[in-house]
Amino acid sequence: MSAGTETMRGAPGEARAGKPKLLVIEDDPGLCAQYRWSFPNCRVLIAGDRRQAEAALRREKPSVALLDLGLPPDAEGVSEGFATLEMLHQLSPEMPVVVASGQGQRENALRAISLGAYDFCEKPVDPGVLRTVVDRALRLRELEEENRRLAAAPRPSPIQGLITADEGMLKVCRTVERLGSVSIPVLLLGESGTGKEALARALHELGPRAGKSFVALNCAAIPETLLESELFGHERGAFTGAVKQTPGKIEMAHGGTLFLDEIGEMPLSLQPKLLRFLQDQVVERIGGRTPIKVDVRVVSATNQPLEEQAERGAFRGDLLHRLNGVPVRIPPLREREGDAMLLARWFLARFAREFSRRLRGFDESAVAAIAAHRWPGNVRELENRVRRAALMTEGPMIGADDLELAVPAGDPGARRGAAPAGGEDDDMTLRTARARAERDAIDRALARSSGSLSAAARLLAISRPTLYGLLDAHGMSPPRQAGGANEPE
Repeated sequence: MSAGTETMRGAPGEARAGKPKLLVIEDDPGLCAQYRWSFPNCRVLIAGDRRQAEAALRREKPSVALLDLGLPPDAEGVSEGFATLEMLHQLSPEMPVVVASGQGQRENALRAISLGAYDFCEKPVDPGVLRTVVDRALRLRELEEENRRLAAAPRPSPIQGLITADEGMLKVCRTVERLGSVSIPVLLLGESGTGKEALARALHELGPRAGKSFVALNCAAIPETLLESELFGHERGAFTGAVKQTPGKIEMAHGGTLFLDEIGEMPLSLQPKLLRFLQDQVVERIGGRTPIKVDVRVVSATNQPLEEQAERGAFRGDLLHRLNGVPVRIPPLREREGDAMLLARWFLARFAREFSRRLRGFDESAVAAIAAHRWPGNVRELENRVRRAALMTEGPMIGADDLELAVPAGDPGARRGAAPAGGEDDDMTLRTARARAERDAIDRALARSSGSLSAAARLLAISRPTLYGLLDAHGMSPPRQAGGANEPE
């Protein structure tokens, strides 16, 4: 039978548009005929060997594949079947592959799952069971595609490029949006890595100064002896090495915004001069005598308790009052509900494109570890861990080990290391792999439905009581509804 032969069920002339494509890789004509009529909701594509399967895959881009391991020229063995499975994952790593075989099914089932197969069915296959497995694989594929779309275009916030679904962080974004139109000083308060510079740029870009310069200066990154020159500039000959007149960062930001990061590290000796600039909007270069009028909006940021420093005399209280026109407190990542996983998926999609890696997502151990980690380095730490994992992982799924994170004690993801082949835990390894896919599908359905159990159950094509049972079986807590209200039945 030629590669890509299609068969459909339904009324004569029924439109093919909208039906998912099922690629059946099987050399038995009788089974092909059975499969052809077993999936009325799919466009069935038949391939008799690896070459035909590759041609159909490239041409048709099917949503799911059903693979027999006993393919010619090794119809009595499994070498050609596993070679075909490897080919499918290389060309389309996001496509679920259901493996069907009667060839030493237990050992081959474990091997197929470890190589990335979605599920394994033992021959002779019950058509009803097979339809259920394929339907679940199709739903998983739909949820994965929806997740990729959400990662590429996450929940909109007022701040372009800032990704969040947390209400507290969205409130910060709305505050920044309102402050963008006015030129009063803003002090951004938050831990390192929470995105203070991104918010400072947003304050600049959302206001009337957007067409002018945004100039950033990290007060902690420049030696004290050079910081004054960086800020205020210098005249030629003002000191050894001053071979030409050089404007400072304040002058360079004329008409725009000056962002002073780590303002708490500003030396006490420079604070009076900065205060004078904030009061008069006038600077004098080092070695100069001519006052220079500038029009600059100042946004500053710190991860230090400036009020306590002012009480101790480590920071000028009058300067703090000038900088602190409106304080904006940025929550750390550990307090932003759902953002760690949302950002992790967004970063993974970005780095997969950047590194040309075919990565499918995070496995159960990674999801549990990301949720449990305290993220002391906040978004910057998360970005760095996902970047390293995307570059270094050998498989299509990112695990907790790839992120160099610990799996919480007692979490099912802690069982990621398989027992020796043939041991008592082999079957548990297979069940764990299946449970992982099921749990991931539930997670994605809940995310897609914003935590609504009714909507998630409809996406998964199950009843709401069944979803409750699955949540209980996987040790997952039902999402809490806004305001503490129970979701209507």
